[in-house]
Amino acid sequence: MPKFREWTAMTMLSIEQLKEHEGYRSTPYTCTAGKLTIGYGLNLEAGITEDEAEIILAHRVEGLITRLTQSFPFFMKLNEPRKAVLINMAYQLGFKGLLNFSKTLAHIKACEYESAACEMLNSRWAKQTPNRAEQLAQQMLAGEWQ
Repeated sequence: MPKFREWTAMTMLSIEQLKEHEGYRSTPYTCTAGKLTIGYGLNLEAGITEDEAEIILAHRVEGLITRLTQSFPFFMKLNEPRKAVLINMAYQLGFKGLLNFSKTLAHIKACEYESAACEMLNSRWAKQTPNRAEQLAQQMLAGEWQ
């Protein structure tokens, strides 16, 4: 993960000024220069660095962990590899998409990991991303990183 230097007062004030001038938009839009843009004037066509992508990924994973913890009391009782399966699925499918796996979630809650893995593999998701689904199903079954 990238590490940032400590922010100075000038950096913080610059950020606030940029936020004011750029404005925030949560969805892509075309800026006055004709570029596809999002957030606070981030030009999507210019791409992002790997460090920026990792920061976004880490932020989203933290958000998913919070949501999984709040939504499923059994989540915190799972070991780390099994938690990671749910994080991975929620990231790929979206949290609402994960909720469609009601049988899988019920089996996980009941510590029925073999049945949970079978339900994972018996899905449209598994047909669309077979390698990922197989790896995550094995990880759920074994409770070990794959």
